Amino acid sequence: MNEFDDDDEAVQKGGPKAFIDQRDQAFRVGIVVPDTRGQMSRHSIEARQSEFEGLAAAIGLDIVFSEVLKVREIKPATYIGGGHTETLAARVKDDKIDLLLVDAQLSAIQQRNLETETKAKVLDRTGLILEIFGDRAATREGVLQVELAHLNYQKGRLVRSWTHLERQRGSGGSGFMGGPGETQIESDRRQIMDRIVLLEDRLEKVKKTRLQQRAQRSGTPIVALVGYTNAGKSSLFNALTRSDVFAKDLLFATLDTTVRKLELPHGREIMISDTVGFVADLPTDLVAAFRATLEEVLDADVILHARDIANPDHLAQAHDVIGVLADLGVSAEKTPVIEVWNKIDLLGAGPLTLEDALASITPAGKVAAVVPVSAVTGQGLDTLLLAIETALGEKSRTYHVHVPHSAGGDIGWLHSHTEVISRDEPTELGTGLVVRVEPRHKTAFLERFNGRIDSSDA
Repeated sequence: MNEFDDDDEAVQKGGPKAFIDQRDQAFRVGIVVPDTRGQMSRHSIEARQSEFEGLAAAIGLDIVFSEVLKVREIKPATYIGGGHTETLAARVKDDKIDLLLVDAQLSAIQQRNLETETKAKVLDRTGLILEIFGDRAATREGVLQVELAHLNYQKGRLVRSWTHLERQRGSGGSGFMGGPGETQIESDRRQIMDRIVLLEDRLEKVKKTRLQQRAQRSGTPIVALVGYTNAGKSSLFNALTRSDVFAKDLLFATLDTTVRKLELPHGREIMISDTVGFVADLPTDLVAAFRATLEEVLDADVILHARDIANPDHLAQAHDVIGVLADLGVSAEKTPVIEVWNKIDLLGAGPLTLEDALASITPAGKVAAVVPVSAVTGQGLDTLLLAIETALGEKSRTYHVHVPHSAGGDIGWLHSHTEVISRDEPTELGTGLVVRVEPRHKTAFLERFNGRIDSSDA
């Protein structure tokens, strides 16, 4: 057993999956996309509707209808207003809808009132994304992260929520997030808060383990692959590393960060990490919960920003990614960003040639390079590897350093914190080494080897 093993049923059986109650048969689902006056969005209403339908399809829901509702102003009681609610209730009844999905951030009161009026379960955008993440989480870390986000979401929605607690009481709820009665709210809230504290403690241990793992490979440059969900990140990762990470045309096909070694054209080794995909209006709790995973991005020497340029909404998606990176404290001013324009195999089939189609696209921000590629055909991948090599070369510096025989520990430090390019034949005075130092280790290197640096390319 490791330090995370215990008899906790929710963790042993997959965290969120243990308390998200889903039936064997597909839910009959109605989708509502509010088009709210005065609410600004980079995405067109058509793109929002298509993406929300994709989120529902990602967990196999049976979409009976999907419609856009014009909302003049957000109503405190139901968000969409009384007239829309009455019309929706009639349609729910006629179409025998089990679940209503609303593409908005609903308050607990709005969700509850819509459920009361329509007689259907209601999930907002955050709730749906959490359902998907609960279904996708595969590793212990992913399960813990998703459950934490789920509980933070649920603690304010206890009137009809958290089926795990309900089943513990033996009441056997049904449907999505069916839940406890009013008399159990305070008890359930205490249980949730206790569980949150426990999960935060476990994730802190995971973080320490990750830090140790990163320290072991700290001499190797890290390249982080980020992008909007379904931009083809995992396919790109597989093509570069010849791996078999799960890649499918689904939103949030993978959640857990995967790291692989990769050799660049001139022999330099890097670590490349595939991270969770981003999405517009990603719940704050989810970003916070996945921060431990996304720290791979914070430590990166180069960031690959994958864009699905075959998607008409790709520019808005790219800005959403940049926004999440900014929230994490990552910017192109600190870390070189290479925009990877993926899926070029899907361009050029229409009236425009591939060259003309690419000429109409612009980077979404400050970038070190732009590389059009196809993860499917392999086109452009060699150019991408050269671009990574160039970006790393511009950041790092090479030094020739002298290590006396009495300072043998310095040899180990250099292997852990730098890339050792070559080693001279030892003399009676010691050994000379040529090392490449990344910016994040430069200060420590200069302090440790002050007076023993023979030359540099700086």
